[in-house]
Amino acid sequence: MTERFQPICVWDRKCTLGEGPLWSAHDHALWFVDIKRSEVLRYDVNIGSHQVFHAPSPCGFLAPKKSGGFIVGCKTGLYDLDAKTGQFEFRLQVEPGLPTNRLNDGYVDHHGRLWFGSMDDDEVNPTGKLYRYDNRGLVAMDHDYVITNGPAVSPDGRTLYHNDTLKKIIYAFELDASGHISNKREFARLDTNGKPPVSGDSVRAKHYSEHGEGYMDGPIVDSAGQVWVGLFFGWGVNCYAPDGGLIRQVRLPVSNVTKIAFGGHDLKTVYATTAAKGLSADEIKQQPQAGGLFRFDVDIPGQPQNVFQD
Repeated sequence: MTERFQPICVWDRKCTLGEGPLWSAHDHALWFVDIKRSEVLRYDVNIGSHQVFHAPSPCGFLAPKKSGGFIVGCKTGLYDLDAKTGQFEFRLQVEPGLPTNRLNDGYVDHHGRLWFGSMDDDEVNPTGKLYRYDNRGLVAMDHDYVITNGPAVSPDGRTLYHNDTLKKIIYAFELDASGHISNKREFARLDTNGKPPVSGDSVRAKHYSEHGEGYMDGPIVDSAGQVWVGLFFGWGVNCYAPDGGLIRQVRLPVSNVTKIAFGGHDLKTVYATTAAKGLSADEIKQQPQAGGLFRFDVDIPGQPQNVFQD
């Protein structure tokens, strides 16, 4: 068994932009995506085998469906993935009037509703939105994001967390049983040391991140209500108490940590996706496992994976 909070690389996949990990208990596998390569990836934790499914366009997240398979958020819309055949079937176009946008992170809440964000693929314009999708249709719930990440929901289902990555802020909303959000407020913020770098300026962003701890990437909430968030250009994961106070930092041997998922039989095994995006050739030599899938153990379990009620 690995030591608590000691990361090891379990799949040196070298993803350009690994993201969206989720635990699938029925097949003991960790599923995630490589956005820039348009790949859905599966890691079997029992035997260490790998599978790669090629999506129709860059894919930001996947979520399990009650009927089986997954719903996948791609640049060109939502798709259904048959996990047995690897076939993608088009479901819904999300933003037909915004061809430079793509879908990024996603989450299924306790009522089986799918939440996900969109973003400007050039990481410049605030054209991103937070969406809710269920049997009532697709609804934009919040807007004016350059890069969205999340959301995630507290164990009692009453608080929804969503990240504005470039602003380095996790927002909290009140979430009611019908799926409406209200009372948007700042939950946690990374030290920005002044004005953020210009979006898309990777050199300045990396220098800036050395002083500002990187950027808030994907969030997830454990069974105690603690909010964990990956740090892009931040070399690890931060864990925040339900009141927003920072209580733990887990460091990884790579700088771009995008998101974690809780897995294993007791949901105490954490899997972390990472990225090589934005790193120079020299930096990749210094971080040869950049873009790999990592694992470490924790004391407090995560929440069970919810399924989309399709």
